[in-house]
Amino acid sequence: MSKVVTLNEFILDRQAEFPFASGELSRLLSDIAVAAKIVSRDVRKAGLVDHILGAHGNTNVQGEEQQKLDVVADEQFIKAFENGGEVCGIASEENDDYVAFTSEAAKKGKYVVLFDPLDGSSNIDVNVSIGTIFSIYRRTSDLGSEATLEDMLQAGDKQIAAGYVLYGSSTMLVYTTGCGVNGFTLDPSIGEFCLSHPNMKMPETGRIYAMNEGNIDICNPGIKDYVKYCQSFENDKGAPYSGRYIGSLVADFHRNMIKGGIYIYPGTTTSPEGKLRLLYECNPLAFIAEQAGGLATTGFDRILTIKPERLHQRVPFFVGSKKMVEKAMSLMQ
Repeated sequence: MSKVVTLNEFILDRQAEFPFASGELSRLLSDIAVAAKIVSRDVRKAGLVDHILGAHGNTNVQGEEQQKLDVVADEQFIKAFENGGEVCGIASEENDDYVAFTSEAAKKGKYVVLFDPLDGSSNIDVNVSIGTIFSIYRRTSDLGSEATLEDMLQAGDKQIAAGYVLYGSSTMLVYTTGCGVNGFTLDPSIGEFCLSHPNMKMPETGRIYAMNEGNIDICNPGIKDYVKYCQSFENDKGAPYSGRYIGSLVADFHRNMIKGGIYIYPGTTTSPEGKLRLLYECNPLAFIAEQAGGLATTGFDRILTIKPERLHQRVPFFVGSKKMVEKAMSLMQ
C-alpha cells in the first residue's frame, strides 16, 4: 500500500521550490486549505440550512445577484487571510474595492491574494459543481505599510502561486507554485487533503469544447468557424467533438485538465471584453494551464502578459489543450 501524502506534508517537502522560500507561503497555502475545508462543509449542507441556500438579496460590483454562499465563502477566506499574518491585503470578486489589512502583523505580510470565493454560484441551487479560484503575488509596496492598489494590479506572469478548489462529487484542491501542478482530494474521514493527482498534465488535444453557443452569432466570425470545425468530420479527429458546457468555470476547466479540451468565453458585440475577470479567474487558471502544458489567451494575446488597469477588468478567455487553443486562434486571425 502506497503512503498517503497530505497537502501539508507535500507543501513542506516542496518548500525549497517556492520563490523566496521562508515559510510564509507554506503557511498561506495551509490557511487556504483550512478555509476551503470550511466552505466545503457549508456547501455540503447548503440544501439543509436556510441561511446558506438561496439569494442574499444584494448584487456585487459585477451587477450579479449574490448568493448566500457567495458571502459566506468570501467572509471565510478573508478571515483566514487576515488572521494568518502572511497577507497584507486582498481583492475579491465580491467586493467593490481591495481590502488593506490594518493590523501590525498584516502590514508586515509579504503577499496579496486575489480570489473568486465561489465561482459558479448561480449553480448552487441546482446542485451543480462550484469552486474557489485564488492567485498569490508578492507585494510591491514596502513591508510595514498597508497594501496598495498597485499591489493588486500586477500582470499574471508575476504570480508566485495560484490554484482552485472544486466542490463536486469530491472536494479537490489543485495548485501550482510555478513548478508543475498537483491535485489533492479531501478525505472527509480524516479531514485532510491528500495527494491524488501528482504532476498533472493537460493533454495536448482532446474532443471536448465548452462555450455558450447561444452567443455564437454575436462573436468574432472565427469562433463560429471554430465551432463548425469542432462539429465536422473534417477536424483532426475525423469525427465531431463533444460539446460540454457546465457553466461553472472551475468545473469546465478541471474536466479539460483531466481529459483535454478547450473552454471559450469570448468577447461579443454587446460585451467586447467578455465576462470573466482577469485578476480573479483568468490569470490564476492561465498560470495553472501553462504549468500543465496548456495554453490561455484572449484569442489573440497571452493572458499572463496583460497589465491590469482596474480591479474588475474583464477579458475574453480561451483556455485548454495547447493544440486546440492554437487552432481556435488561427481561425480568429
